Amino acid sequence: MSGKSKPLSSCSCPELAAGQRVGAGGRGAAARLPQEESEAQGRGRRAHPSLGDPAIVKSPSDPKHYRYLMLQNGLCALLISDANNMDSVPSEESSEWEDNDETEIETDEDDDSGAEMDEDKENYEDDDNDGDDEEDPNNSDDMEMEELTEKEEAKKRSGTEKLSAAALCVAVGSFCDPEDLPGLAHFLEHMVFMGSLKYPDENGFDAFLKKHGGSDNASTDCERTVFHFDIQQKYFKEALDRWAQFFIHPLMIRDAIDREVEAVDSETLDTLEKWVKEIFSQIPNNGLPKPNFGHLTQPFDTPEFYKLYRVVPIRNVHSLSIAWGLPPQERHYRVKPLHYISWLVGHEGKGSVLSFLRKKFWALALYGGNGETGFEQNSTYSIFSISVTLTDEGYEHFYEVAHVVFQYLKMLQKRGPDKRIWEEIQKIEANEFYFQDQADPIDYVESLCENIHIFCKEDFLTGDQLLLEYKPEIIADVLNQLCPLRANLVLLSAASERKCHLTERWFGTQYSVEDIDKSWSDLWASDFQLNQDLHLPEENKYIATDFSLKASDWPDTEHPVKILSTHHGCVWYKKDNKFKIPKAYIRFHLISPLIQQSAKRDVRSLILEHGKWSMVDRYRRLMKGLYTESLSSFVKGFKSHLYVEGLVQGNFTSRESKDFLNYVVLKLQFLPLPHPCPVQFRVVDLPNTHLLCKVKTLNRGDANSEVTVYYQSGARSLREYTLMELLVMHMEEPCFNFLRTKQTLGYHVYPTCRNTSGILGFSVTVTTQATKNNSEFVDKKIEEFLLYFEGKMRLLTEKAFRTQVSALIHIKECEDSYLGEEVDRNWNEIMTQQYLFDRLAHEVEALRSVTKSDLVDWFQAHRGKERKALSIHVVGFGKQEGDSDVQQSLLGEIYQLTFLPPSSYMKNTSYIRDIRNFTLMLNLLPYHKILK
Repeated sequence: MSGKSKPLSSCSCPELAAGQRVGAGGRGAAARLPQEESEAQGRGRRAHPSLGDPAIVKSPSDPKHYRYLMLQNGLCALLISDANNMDSVPSEESSEWEDNDETEIETDEDDDSGAEMDEDKENYEDDDNDGDDEEDPNNSDDMEMEELTEKEEAKKRSGTEKLSAAALCVAVGSFCDPEDLPGLAHFLEHMVFMGSLKYPDENGFDAFLKKHGGSDNASTDCERTVFHFDIQQKYFKEALDRWAQFFIHPLMIRDAIDREVEAVDSETLDTLEKWVKEIFSQIPNNGLPKPNFGHLTQPFDTPEFYKLYRVVPIRNVHSLSIAWGLPPQERHYRVKPLHYISWLVGHEGKGSVLSFLRKKFWALALYGGNGETGFEQNSTYSIFSISVTLTDEGYEHFYEVAHVVFQYLKMLQKRGPDKRIWEEIQKIEANEFYFQDQADPIDYVESLCENIHIFCKEDFLTGDQLLLEYKPEIIADVLNQLCPLRANLVLLSAASERKCHLTERWFGTQYSVEDIDKSWSDLWASDFQLNQDLHLPEENKYIATDFSLKASDWPDTEHPVKILSTHHGCVWYKKDNKFKIPKAYIRFHLISPLIQQSAKRDVRSLILEHGKWSMVDRYRRLMKGLYTESLSSFVKGFKSHLYVEGLVQGNFTSRESKDFLNYVVLKLQFLPLPHPCPVQFRVVDLPNTHLLCKVKTLNRGDANSEVTVYYQSGARSLREYTLMELLVMHMEEPCFNFLRTKQTLGYHVYPTCRNTSGILGFSVTVTTQATKNNSEFVDKKIEEFLLYFEGKMRLLTEKAFRTQVSALIHIKECEDSYLGEEVDRNWNEIMTQQYLFDRLAHEVEALRSVTKSDLVDWFQAHRGKERKALSIHVVGFGKQEGDSDVQQSLLGEIYQLTFLPPSSYMKNTSYIRDIRNFTLMLNLLPYHKILK
């Protein structure tokens, strides 16, 4: 089922201009600047220093306090204080200009500080990702031990104190780009961070954040651009000042412009209010009105829209997308007509579109709705789309698939809106809102700063989540516009390649356009028959109504305990004694010797982890045929001998938790494993040299290359693991600055701490394009960076070292924001059979003992003569890799790894010609777990 849309509304503030010198243009007459609060209002709030705004509706389970104010320059701010963190500074802040800009700041009266500001959005982390999720040698969805560990590392960025965060949203986005300068809004989003008059260091803000455990990002959408950051609370005010200067006086240095074109303790609300007025009042207001594109009505009422487009995707997939351009639905966010319709269209039970199509073996999945992005929901239009993932047979019958969709919509139109269904959706969303998980401050402020632009003040927290008013006439109006003759069809399939003779100008995508087949268009223009197999979902009897917390039948414990162990399996249990919400998690791991732990995720792990099946190996095996007999045989063998390990955590009793294990054993009817089955792979011991493995990407026409240089440490201790984390933390900012900002090698540049089945290492990765850079040239630049970093480490001061150690300790001591975060960390320990549930505490203890010389020596040991380095290049198609004629051919997809010899850049480097033959010559390291 599709997610909820985030509708837009203009009732939050009068539409005044943003006071930014960031090229934020506007149209129309200037609006009146709203008056600031009266002195009496100010005195009333000052008499209650922690008082929130009662007009802002929030979840009963939300402990935070909120205050909304507007500065003299028109900037509106939402201040947030988290009453669960009573020992620190403000944790989140959000603001908005009464014109174009909004800011949001969140703070913990404990420990959760933040700020959030509203200005507009498009995520630049995704910029060079063209939406192609194809599997290649360096990308797979498979979960493995290292992936679990990396996911866990990300969660460590959260101790007893949360970070403070701020977000700023400007109501100017890519719709404001001049016709002769497309991409200007996104470009400016990058440029404002390249130094300010007060803080001219080009990379100073990033360096300041990284030094104190923080991060930042920004995004440009069609009508909004959002900037946000987080940091330790004690440095929050200074970070706010540094950040605000980007919007007060950015430098826009010419050299930086050229390079960026190439890359495309306890505070209350009163403290936050003082900071915001002091710092952000200096941002100039340019007096321009907020841009509005409502006059551009019906942009899709064009002959080019009501067609059938055949498109050749990168991925080998069949998909049918049916889309309608609708009038903007922003003013109907309290009704949410698109959410109501998408709920029904995305229903998968009896009577649904997907249920019918699956019975015909025509479809695998179906998604419908509005995607919440500025492209799909803005002041000009709203998009409603239905996407069906087709089988091979479904592709041959795509018109019939479209007809089934139209039959369902016609049934909904004839039935009209159903209040019972709308109220069921309302109850489900209300339950979710009431017991919602507390988000990380930086994510929270990023979302809320946009909401300030979109919703009325009382709906800042609820407008994008709750169904507030049932108005069937509004739902019916939208439903009646979803007719076949107003729809546009897009058929994605590599099988259409020979029919696609047109090329899209920006990404070179092959496509064709044609009229809808006349027999079908004539049928859809008539009063066609309904499908009796399609009907509304039955009453949902499973909506939760009992939210009581169960009485404990087990002593409170800080970590999970094993409460039942048999030959068939075991179950770990922890009653939630912290979040106290009516939620619980039940997870079971089925361990079988028949399955090598999930298959390879990238070439590096394929080389390192002995016995792992690659994605290519699996694909080629499937192409030989998969038969019912072999599948049945596997199922029988898999179920014959198993070991089941589970975790139950939350609002369950220990007795119920034991019953879950017994239920699984009873239903699967399996015998115990005769011998324990390890969940790890054994890892090869790399030779003391620098190796190169260079392979061609699996998709012709894909120019993207990825270069990873990996250094293997070996089987190491927990203390050495924290040293590696600390090293990578020191490396992050200079790595980005050297390879991304200065060298402009690619959009995605990052170092990573690697835990490969218990074997430690680190890597530096750069994603580039074969049309611009040879992968070996990039590899050499990574080596240049590491040489530069060696010198930087030798000059590391004791103060800088201690600051970074403190920041990493702070991150590890941050408390979990919600129950699921704690569960994920515990489940990682169980899945990897390490069971060190207090790992973070051990890591903090280790960090307190490390010295600067320990860190410097640790890095030097990896760079000396005994280094074990492995360069992995997954090379795209382009002139820098010797490809003269890049063909967009999917019919010629490559289903085996093509190994390439080194070019002149690395001609003296030993290279791998065959992974299996290479690894057979190496020793295997023993199984290892990082426990002490």
